[in-house]
Formats: sequence, C-alpha cells, structure tokens
Amino acid sequence: MALDQSFVGRTYPPTPAYEVGREKIREFAEAVGDANPAYVDPEAARALGHSDVIAPPTFVFSITFKAAGQVVQDPLLGLDYSRVVHGDQKFVYARPVRAGDRLTVTSTIEAIKSLAGNDIVDIRGEVHDESGEHVVTAWTKLVARAAEEA
Repeated sequence: MALDQSFVGRTYPPTPAYEVGREKIREFAEAVGDANPAYVDPEAARALGHSDVIAPPTFVFSITFKAAGQVVQDPLLGLDYSRVVHGDQKFVYARPVRAGDRLTVTSTIEAIKSLAGNDIVDIRGEVHDESGEHVVTAWTKLVARAAEEA
C-alpha cells in the first residue's frame, strides 16, 4: 500500500547532541580505507586551516541515518522497514565535521513516491552544531520494496 503523501514536509524533533570524537573519526577513516592525515593528525589538520582533525565526508551518515530512524519508526507513516533498502545518499557541506563538534540532526520527509509498487521516501537531515551553525545537509533515499504476490 502506498505511503500517505500528507507526510511530505513533516519535520521531526532534533536528535540529542552527538559529540564527535577523534577516535571515532580515526576508526571511520580506517574502516573506509582513507589515509588522509587530516583525519588522524591534529597538526596535519591545522596545517590545512582546521582547529582539529576533521571527519571524512561520509562520516555523518552514521548520525543522519540514525536520526532518520524517527521517520522509519513513525507508526503513522506505516513504512515496513523489513522491506527497506538504502537507495541513495548525498551530502552538501557548509564546513567539515571536526572533532569536538556536538551535532544535532533534524529530519524532514522531503518526498514520497510509489513506483512499481515500491515506496520511495526521501529524508533530508539538517545537521547543526551546538551554536546553531549549519554544518551539513544529508539526503537519504529509502526504498521499501513491494510485497511479493502470493
């Protein structure tokens, strides 16, 4: 059954603050195989004009996807997460994520489509630091595959 179009534009409350740690950045960079010294060495990051180590561009996926859970778990939306696959991801940065940032995410349903029985939900996550500065916008596309015919 197609998802309710009236949910387009619905915004969910900001998440609790997530404190970005140097070790989390290092672990993530290692996991994705990115050896950029600005991700692990404060001096290398400072040489590039940053106050501390910065995170790889896809690092914020871990917090924006978790924030999108508010949408996924909204019982009124009725999304069947057991049928969901990750369709796409996009980031637009105002500035890099830095160690020590305390980030919150506000998720908004930007679009809902039905295509060949599949429900497609586009979620925009606005990420801000504790001073309210915009850091990055992340878009997540989720596809709930059509139920198999009996």
